[in-house]
Amino acid sequence: MHFKFTTAGESHGPALVTIIEGVPAGLSIDKAAIDHELWRRQQGYGRGGRMKIEADTVQILAGIRHGSALGSPIALMIENKDFVHWEDVMSAEPLSEQPRNPRIVTRPRPGHADLAGGQKFQTRDLRDILERASARETAARVAAGAVAKQILQAFNIEVRSHVVSLGSILANPITATWEDITRIPADSLLNCTDKTAEAEMIAAIDQAKTDGDTLGGIFEVVAHGVPVGLGSHTSWEDKLDGRIARAIMSVHAVKAVEIGTGVENASLPGSQVHDEIFAGDTSFSRKTNRAGGLEGGITNGEELRVRGYMKPISTLRKPLNSVDIDTKLDSPAAFERSDITAVPAAGVIAESMLAIVLANAMREKFGGDSLAEMARNFTAYRESLSSY
Repeated sequence: MHFKFTTAGESHGPALVTIIEGVPAGLSIDKAAIDHELWRRQQGYGRGGRMKIEADTVQILAGIRHGSALGSPIALMIENKDFVHWEDVMSAEPLSEQPRNPRIVTRPRPGHADLAGGQKFQTRDLRDILERASARETAARVAAGAVAKQILQAFNIEVRSHVVSLGSILANPITATWEDITRIPADSLLNCTDKTAEAEMIAAIDQAKTDGDTLGGIFEVVAHGVPVGLGSHTSWEDKLDGRIARAIMSVHAVKAVEIGTGVENASLPGSQVHDEIFAGDTSFSRKTNRAGGLEGGITNGEELRVRGYMKPISTLRKPLNSVDIDTKLDSPAAFERSDITAVPAAGVIAESMLAIVLANAMREKFGGDSLAEMARNFTAYRESLSSY
């Protein structure tokens, strides 16, 4: 049994849709919790005007009855409220006449999929590319991730994130405890545990806005309560660290992924890297977690810690140099409504992607057509570990 999803929709189309498979029958689905995750994705100091237009909520189209999953595919839809201003430009039907403002894009933005996508799909209007390449698509991922989180919560697994750095400003300490992360208030402007650093980050965002520039940063996602034994060492495609890296790297503008203290570990001797193992009365333990909760592609029972390194957003208010693909003349890159930074939002999206990977790993290991069957398998497995 697998947990999987797919999304459809364009940034300025009528809606985003996600279809989810592998949700066990009988799982209670909290729509308000899905809407809350969508709200979290839209927060953060430095976000752009689109966040003021879209107040994302989900419509449940299929797969849930009276608040519980049926075991069949779940279909969710998120309306794009801005579509009313784009009905002609983004019409699915052929038009009898050209829109008054067709909003054709011929000046690709450096760092975006515009030019490479236009060449790949042989289109002269780069809007065909940027509409789907837009980070607006991640709202549908967050909806799927919210369902994945509800599977994990049934087994006391939680996933949270925090901002480690923004621009050149680092939070202190860089590695926050689970307790520190859970104490971040819901209305935090940048989802950072260090309020002094957060104030400096806000000032940096203000300066970047004045300069017509953008800022990137680092976020960390932590999964708490993950059991031993998810993933496998037996095949490259079953290694959970590989799956996680792929999922986090797929988040827009993420250009590097780190598990545990992997970057620092590369410059240290093995004696200062590997987490020593100790035996307790009923379980094994480690006093450090430099491996980030994964050894040999398998979860080891420690907190799972993953960092994403997000580049500055590619759409700048002060455009970079580009060319017009039709005239081949030098021209400033096109400007689409954009954020100054979205590192906190990227953390929320990465939470969803990690939750999706973990929900799939849980479904693979514990199976079950219903939540009750899956829970029985999980309990039996946990009991077997106590005698290992």
